[in-house]
Order: sequence, then C-alpha cells, then structure tokens
Amino acid sequence: MNRTTMNRTLVATLMGALVITAPAAQAQTVPSAGVPQEPPAVELYSAADAQAVLEARLLALKTVMTLSPEQQKLWPPVEAAIRAAAKLSAERRVERAKAPPPADFVDILDRIADAEAMRAKDLKMVTHALKPLVAALTPEQQRRIPAFLGLREGTDGLPQPTAEIWLFEEEN
Repeated sequence: MNRTTMNRTLVATLMGALVITAPAAQAQTVPSAGVPQEPPAVELYSAADAQAVLEARLLALKTVMTLSPEQQKLWPPVEAAIRAAAKLSAERRVERAKAPPPADFVDILDRIADAEAMRAKDLKMVTHALKPLVAALTPEQQRRIPAFLGLREGTDGLPQPTAEIWLFEEEN
C-alpha cells in the first residue's frame, strides 16, 4: 500500500468514526456553567393544595359578602354548587390528561367545544344557586362579588367575563 492510499484510508476511517460517534458526543454535552438548567418537571399543585385553595376562596367569598343571618341561610346551595363545579373541573382535567393526543386541529376544536359546553353547564348550576342569594344582597354586597370571582369591569361599568374565573381553575 502506498502512502497516498494509506492516508486516504486513515482519513476515511477517521471520518467514519466521527460520523458514528458525533450523535453520542452531542447527547453527552455538558451545559456551560453560566446557563441555568431547566428544573425537572414536578407537580407543584397537588389535589390537597387545590382543596385548600378552594376552601380559602369559599371562606373569602362569604367574608367579602358580609352575609346577614337571613342571607346566611341562602349560602349552602351556593357553596355546594361551587364545590360541585370545582370537582367536575378537576375530573375533566384528569380525563383530558388520559386522553390520546388530538389527531388534528379539528379534533382540538371539537375538544374545546366539548369542554366549553361542560363548563357552561357547570356555570349555569352555580348561577342558578347564586340567584336567590344575590337577590337578597344589598347593592354594596353585590358590587364586591364580580371582581372576586375573576370578572373585570368593562367600559360600561358592568362586569365582563375573563378567562380567570377561578371556578374552573383545575382545568387550566
């Protein structure tokens, strides 16, 4: 074998080795010292946390309204409806996590429509329970509720919907 052929063989062997080992070398790269690593994915908001937050919000909502003894009698159905809506929301989140990935954008839109329909049904349950209580509240008491629920004031002074209604927080 002459020197030129040997050099070509050596270069080809080295190139082959680089091609084979390059992906493995890339997979083992160490991040530079100045670049922060992404923390591992950890569920930071447990079911117990969600329950504690719901309890606090219910207590706060009731406190914000400063219910009279007569109004207190109208509170239990409201609390039950809010608890039911939060529970159903949490259940939908679990089911959504188990569902297979959407096949395409139409599947995504269909799932959004189904979720919105379920939330609408739950919100109707809450509003049905709220109506007798709200009818017994003073204007001052009524004024405190929308912002607390996650509504914002519109340009016309009326509460406007936002995506922040905490009744469905478990699904977000």
